[in-house]
Amino acid sequence: MFTSSGPTLRELTVQALSSVEHGYDLLAPKFDATPFRTPDRLLDPFVRAVHPLGPFRSGLDVCTGTGAGVGVLRQLCEERVTGVDFSAGMLARARAETDAEYGAAEADAEPGAPAVDWVRADARALPFTASYDLAVSFGAFGHFLPAEWPALFSGVHRSLRPGGVFAFPQPAPPRVGSRPYWALLGFDAAMRVRNAVWKPPFVMYYRTFALAPVCRALEDAGFAVELRAMEELGRRADGSPRCRLVVARRTG
Repeated sequence: MFTSSGPTLRELTVQALSSVEHGYDLLAPKFDATPFRTPDRLLDPFVRAVHPLGPFRSGLDVCTGTGAGVGVLRQLCEERVTGVDFSAGMLARARAETDAEYGAAEADAEPGAPAVDWVRADARALPFTASYDLAVSFGAFGHFLPAEWPALFSGVHRSLRPGGVFAFPQPAPPRVGSRPYWALLGFDAAMRVRNAVWKPPFVMYYRTFALAPVCRALEDAGFAVELRAMEELGRRADGSPRCRLVVARRTG
């Protein structure tokens, strides 16, 4: 869970009582030392699952945070990668981490490595038109209420070239009655109470992003949707995948 280099309880409390944007500005310096960062054990299988869908020239990481998805796109795209987020603090951290990782090893970098740029924008109003072949997102969908999915998905659709792919992992929900199920239920309930009594709201609901309605919303936005099992992550006792890859392709 949290390490000694991660945020303190006081810092997390201040973040939780802030807006989403300001909360992540505050959390940015220590975000990678929290369990909120998407782990490499998910990112690496994702790269291997998406690679056969290419080739891709350019990629967009929606809600990039500290840039974990940009690292994924650098392995999948040939020319250009963009990370977009509405938190200036997270973008600054992402830029610094990327410069430290790739800039320091510039002499050893492969020729033709994709350029990286960072854009501050709201994911519900993405400022791109037919600019990318691949869009990805990791761990951010709990920040969007179902009523906001049309704006989010339509913006991603608009950002992709015809035939472009929007891909993201969708872990299976915890079994009803299990410890993770009650933990997520308790977290969501606490967030709803917090937002009922404290302003500005902090939208983060882990249980609202359900696969079936998400697929319908993607189709309504103009995507053709395909689900693939991420077999590297295994299967549950009932034989269902622990995680699915959602592949939404822009048609027309």
